[in-house]
Amino acid sequence: MNRIESKKIGMIAVGAGLIGASIYALMINVTLAHIEAVSGHVPFDMRPFGYGPTQAATLLEALGVDGRAYYLSHQLALDLLYPAMLTLTLIATICWFGQLTPNRRTIRFGIALAIGSALFDYVENLGIATMIWNWPEVSVPLVYATSTATILKSTLTTLAVLLTLLVGFNWARFSNVESRA
Repeated sequence: MNRIESKKIGMIAVGAGLIGASIYALMINVTLAHIEAVSGHVPFDMRPFGYGPTQAATLLEALGVDGRAYYLSHQLALDLLYPAMLTLTLIATICWFGQLTPNRRTIRFGIALAIGSALFDYVENLGIATMIWNWPEVSVPLVYATSTATILKSTLTTLAVLLTLLVGFNWARFSNVESRA
């Protein structure tokens, strides 16, 4: 990769990262905080170990009509943008820092993890929306499928971020070795 391509990828990583971080901060401090304040329960998005039908029904009931509408119109609207920004940030960062990584398999694996985390985030969002639209009739299989998507999203996101940090660490190490040579 030449310097111009490297600079472009770096700019994409930084730009998408700033947008993604802004959306995340807005979700954590505003929409998800509001959902938790209204319901007295942790929102679906913030349950990395999942939830069952009773927990889902308790949250949906506690939200009330206005809270469920808010979840759809505010939280899920923001969460349509966030997974794409996070994935773009992770992929661009992995590619940017991965220039000095001799093992391309690591780069491809990191990209796959980032894409997988976004896909499961979107499946989670679709499941949450479907539960809200169908309330008070929420099927047990839908809750378990949505909860599984939440768990997989959380796991893949964590792994993708850790791998990105590892690639960044290797980049810093190799850059330091090259600068001494």
